Amino acid sequence: MAVLSKIRQKSVLLIAVVGIALLAFVVGDLVRGGGIGKGSRNVGSINGVEINTQEFMQKVAQAEQGGQAMGAQANNMVWNNEVNSVLLGTEFEKIGLRIGKDQLVNVIKQNPNFANNPQFQNQLGKFDINKFNEFIVTMKKGGAEQWNAWLDYEKQLEKFAIEQMYFSMIRAGMNTTTAEAKNSYYVENSKVTFDYVSVAYSTINDDQVKVTDAEIESYLKKNEKKYKSEPTRDIEYVYVSSVPSEKDKNEVKENISELLQSSIVYNETTKKNDTVSGFKNTNNLKEFVNLNSDVKYDSLFYSKSDLPLEYQEELFNLQPGEVFGPYLFNDHYCLTRLVDRKAGEKVKAAHILIPFAGAASATPGVTRTKEEAKAKADDLLKQAMANPAQFGMLAAQNSEDPGSKNNGGEYDNIAKGQMVKPFDDFIFNNASGKLGVVETDFGFHIIKVMEKKDAIRLATIARKVETSEATADEIYTNATKFEQEAATKDFEALAKEMNLPIQPSTTVRPFDEQLPLVGKQRNIVIWAFNKETKPGDIKKFDNADGHVIVKLKSANQTGLLSISEARSTVEPILMNEKKAALIRPKMEGKTLAEVSAKTGATVTTAADVSRQNPLIINVGPEPKVVGNAFSLKPEATSALIDGAKGVYIIQTKAISQAPELPNYNTYKSKTNSVIRSSAQSKVMEALKNNAKIKDHRIDVM
Repeated sequence: MAVLSKIRQKSVLLIAVVGIALLAFVVGDLVRGGGIGKGSRNVGSINGVEINTQEFMQKVAQAEQGGQAMGAQANNMVWNNEVNSVLLGTEFEKIGLRIGKDQLVNVIKQNPNFANNPQFQNQLGKFDINKFNEFIVTMKKGGAEQWNAWLDYEKQLEKFAIEQMYFSMIRAGMNTTTAEAKNSYYVENSKVTFDYVSVAYSTINDDQVKVTDAEIESYLKKNEKKYKSEPTRDIEYVYVSSVPSEKDKNEVKENISELLQSSIVYNETTKKNDTVSGFKNTNNLKEFVNLNSDVKYDSLFYSKSDLPLEYQEELFNLQPGEVFGPYLFNDHYCLTRLVDRKAGEKVKAAHILIPFAGAASATPGVTRTKEEAKAKADDLLKQAMANPAQFGMLAAQNSEDPGSKNNGGEYDNIAKGQMVKPFDDFIFNNASGKLGVVETDFGFHIIKVMEKKDAIRLATIARKVETSEATADEIYTNATKFEQEAATKDFEALAKEMNLPIQPSTTVRPFDEQLPLVGKQRNIVIWAFNKETKPGDIKKFDNADGHVIVKLKSANQTGLLSISEARSTVEPILMNEKKAALIRPKMEGKTLAEVSAKTGATVTTAADVSRQNPLIINVGPEPKVVGNAFSLKPEATSALIDGAKGVYIIQTKAISQAPELPNYNTYKSKTNSVIRSSAQSKVMEALKNNAKIKDHRIDVM
């Protein structure tokens, strides 16, 4: 079975190797393509402060090494950090914001890395400044590298503390007036009841109100603040996958099948032909497997549940010496022979762990003595023996083993030697259903032996099914043919003609990595944003898994969303505007009754609706309609209103103003909480909107 597990592992290893190769390719492209090689000194600037390319890339590498983010995510994270740091640093300088040593110590006290570390705590578990000072002395004596690392960390703490002070001061200056709180109260609690007649937009077919690209573009320009975007590219591509052909599979299957039978081999020593036993009859399985398999021999025993689900029955029910196969598993053709079978070789067991102070598993909060832990374990054993079916519930309520308590205390397929010896001895030396208490270095275990399982040892020969050179050449030829013909033919039509999977118009941003259908393809994004790449250009990209042929459809440098990207959001808005223009002439009349008679729509009542929750039953949210209802006097009729779901005419029946309160402190507090919670993001948004930020990362990536 380990052979089958290793097949899985090899697949993961291949992905990792390919990933490393792609990374090397991207780094190479960085140097060859240029930005850095062309002498660029910065990846951008914020209000004239340049961000050095080399220092920026070092920070990106550090973020990746620290596991904070990878690739484009790391790049964007570091860029945003640099922007925030410069903008906030400027603000700190303007107001003269500094932090003293005492304030820094207070920050360190509140930092969990120090506050919760026993190294810095006194006997009462509180932060001890003297112990912290001793730590600083030790760091200083540790050498220049260690000391400088601490100073860098201290600077980060200082920066964090100043930022917190800055935003705390801003939040402290944000308050809600009584008038604002009162308005918030009335918006939430005042109600309006009104009658309405509505003709829904859905009564007009979409094909009657087509929206053009020009109309979407015009709308984006009129609402540019709402639809801002970094530069984008629209691409389309086909994928020619490099997979083994049926002929490749059959050749591997035939080759591995030949190993079942004996063969004649010339012996150089005796100068005679020897008969070599096949896989069915060989007496030296280990040598035979290692000589003929892509995955080496394994001697472990495995239970039925360990085996591949699709071949579980066939493999587990083999008789000693019997062979199953060839069969296809994870891109390998396999032959498997049963070597041995043992009863009770694997165990399913459950336990409840009760540690005591000083036990290997005890957390700092465990204070019970060994005697107390034993008494609790004995009591739990009595409860379990009285009602064995409740063992899982007892484990969930009492066990202090985080690895199993939420699973009823269960561990499955335990092999000999996998657990500590006392635990191991109990579960392997007792029959299924046995309950008992065992002491180990981790504490006391109340154990239930749940199942003893037979296990088998298998010998498996596995041969990888790989794309042959002939198949690879054929696939490459098809990809090249598509690339060449796509230059003069319709891209999508050609893909259908050649039966190739196509990913239609896809919008990518400068630091995207993942693409639909083909996964991580950073080099394609780099090509799409290259200054030399023009709309209409086509390029083939080769990788270990196949070939991607890409066409650049359009380049968007407007600072707004591309038309293709904005269409899903903007098109419904424009369609509703056009539908409203068709519906309005049908809604003739000065009263609801007249409009109802003209359109056939019924007069409906919306009762007790608030501005806070402008929901019309069976329709949905209609804030514009409800707002109009509040603005009308009772019995007054509105003009036509273009709502979210249709065109309305309404007549207000009654407005129920919420009663005045003695004070509005509750609403002041609630509103304060809301506006202060968003203060930090709003401040950063305002600083960025007013800053001159030049992002040259595209040019130096």
